[in-house]
Amino acid sequence: MNWYLTVLKKYATFSGRARRKEYWMFVLFNIIFSIIISVIDGIISGGNYEKNGIIGTIYSLALLIPSLAVAVRRMHDVGKSGWFILIPIYNFILAVTEGDSGSNEYGNDPKSEGNDINNDDTLDSHMV
Repeated sequence: MNWYLTVLKKYATFSGRARRKEYWMFVLFNIIFSIIISVIDGIISGGNYEKNGIIGTIYSLALLIPSLAVAVRRMHDVGKSGWFILIPIYNFILAVTEGDSGSNEYGNDPKSEGNDINNDDTLDSHMV
């Protein structure tokens, strides 16, 4: 959950790098929340799952920018331009590929010592 909140705190940050764990945990929680919201929308609409619910639409629009931002940062982690998210299959291959070790042109290695989300005291203090 901390990884999901980290992405939201970097709402429109397209610079820097995002490690695989940050990206895929965001995707996982996004899918879980989307399913929950879809069920709630279905209940509200009386079981008509064919119509798009307002809650799901608002959620999707609210997460459009952070989803793009974390995807661009993920591409940066493997040393590619953010524009690579537009190439359908290749972007998936890059998203599952381990990032460049050490610094690259997009920033420092997010896996380096001290950058782990569990060691970030400022983020944990906001969770209490």
